[in-house]
Amino acid sequence: MSIIGIIPARYSSSRFPGKPLVEINGKTMLQRVYEQTKKANLLNDVIIATDDERIETHAKSFGANVIITNPNHQSGTDRCFEAYLLNNKPFDYVINIQGDEPFIDPIQIDSLAQFCNGETQIATQMIKCKSHEILFDKGEVKIVLNHQQEALLFSRNVIPHIKGKKESEWHNCYNYYRHVGMYAYHVKTLEQITKLEPSALEIAESLEQLRWLEHGFKIKCIETEFDSHCIDTFEDIEKVLRLMNIK
Repeated sequence: MSIIGIIPARYSSSRFPGKPLVEINGKTMLQRVYEQTKKANLLNDVIIATDDERIETHAKSFGANVIITNPNHQSGTDRCFEAYLLNNKPFDYVINIQGDEPFIDPIQIDSLAQFCNGETQIATQMIKCKSHEILFDKGEVKIVLNHQQEALLFSRNVIPHIKGKKESEWHNCYNYYRHVGMYAYHVKTLEQITKLEPSALEIAESLEQLRWLEHGFKIKCIETEFDSHCIDTFEDIEKVLRLMNIK
């Protein structure tokens, strides 16, 4: 199976305008994401998909293949598919790599790429909830699974409810998982899901993957030990550097 990694990178952000170009210890966030992604062994190519000429110019300065896409996309998924089409090279799978995780481990990318086997429609990653605080954090998206490790539901709430137990004990009573937001899509599936209209569940939870589930697509969930260290605000930079023990 041939796999392309695509890094969506928007300039505009209500919380952090110009985020891909912020400098972190001598390199921009975008360059760090790109360089880490290029270290993955199972990707056949890597491109950056952006809507801004400033990001395009910067990406070319460190040798990246970059494609300008429509600025009006509602999600990184849509931007990835347009970039795939404009790249004009056939691949079996697309992996959507978050542009705000400058220290993503290439091993994490390869562990997802291993499931790009021709049968998988969509694959993503998850990590076990090991504390009450994380489990009940509504900023963390939880996953309900079937026996094939495919998603039945994603929710910001805690599902299932553990009857007869204190909420502080729930994480010890059931294997709860939270979502780690990198996706692999079979190209045919990616084309299909970008044509779907927003669904009721998606609108209620503000989670686009619920649209795919409502339309019958299967999302394989792979456990990982690599946590997401996203940068959403300028203040997150120092926090992530501390978490990664980087000085």
